[in-house]
Amino acid sequence: MNISQLAKASNVSTDTVRYYEKQGLIASPARQTNGYRAYTAMHVEAMRFVRGAQSLGFSLTEIRAILPQFARGQFGRAHIEQQLNAKMAEIDAHITQLQTLKKELKATFASLTCTPDQVVSTSQGTATDSGSGAGAARARRSFTKPSTQ
Repeated sequence: MNISQLAKASNVSTDTVRYYEKQGLIASPARQTNGYRAYTAMHVEAMRFVRGAQSLGFSLTEIRAILPQFARGQFGRAHIEQQLNAKMAEIDAHITQLQTLKKELKATFASLTCTPDQVVSTSQGTATDSGSGAGAARARRSFTKPSTQ
């Protein structure tokens, strides 16, 4: 099959197929006498694996690391469970970070004491790292109208 047929079978663009090939996510296909790529059912399977793993939140770097085992048929259930558990732990940590950030945003919002039409100057708030790991900024708890001296 040619590149457009592989792209259609994998529900991606031809540019994505070329990119995955360049990144080593799918094997380079044999070339036909006219120079066109000749993809096989194995390429379709590899493309579907990569896209499926991406849809589960795995990065291309993470996928690239497991592809050799997958290609050799050495990627069994224990490996799959290990990868899925690691991804779930990563997601749980991210959720915790986002929940902390949301609490900080709510606290900052609740601490606003100026009226909505007032301008807040940078001297009235700080953008220090709160330690949440989410890169959140915490404003000082008291916002007052800037002096106009």
